[in-house]
Amino acid sequence: MSKENPNIIKAEFVKSAQSIEDSVEESRSEVVFMGRSNVGKSSTINLLTNRKSLAKSSATPGKTQLINFFDIEYLYKDSKYPLYFVDLPGFGYARVSKSTKEIWQKNLREYIENRVAIRIFIHLRDARLPNTQIDNRVEEFLKDIVRADQKVLTVFTKIDKLNQKERSKLKRDYPNAITISNLKKSGQDRVHKEILHYIFGVDFD
Repeated sequence: MSKENPNIIKAEFVKSAQSIEDSVEESRSEVVFMGRSNVGKSSTINLLTNRKSLAKSSATPGKTQLINFFDIEYLYKDSKYPLYFVDLPGFGYARVSKSTKEIWQKNLREYIENRVAIRIFIHLRDARLPNTQIDNRVEEFLKDIVRADQKVLTVFTKIDKLNQKERSKLKRDYPNAITISNLKKSGQDRVHKEILHYIFGVDFD
């Protein structure tokens, strides 16, 4: 593996949208972040972009129901790679029905299912609660709707809260998942490499 890691050299908030109709133009690939409220979604985006408050956490979990777009530019070996990070509203705090498609509002489902620019779904899960019913339903939902040109990346947050035995079990149960720690600032390089490799074909051998 290359010792050199990709870096984000530009990270700026662009706009918030209520639906696919008022979203930004589909001019570049999008990496979508989704997860339960309080999973650490904003903290993860801040970790990846190395910005302290690019994505702002809501004081009330589940309150923010807007789609937030961030203009991102990677630099790796003198080449630049532009894309959008998209922060979707958190799910799980509000009452939800048993039907997976009713977890999100209608316009959010339309965005997830019909947005052509989406290339990667990053499904954030809490390492302390790795097998929640709602996360499992979301996982199945994504499997049902994901296109051939899209990838689902499972990322467990708050890995620093687990002891070694718990970490080993998590790795056995989810061998393809990535674990990150916003507190210890670890795991983000693997996420960066997955993004650049899948969307732009960058190799890190």
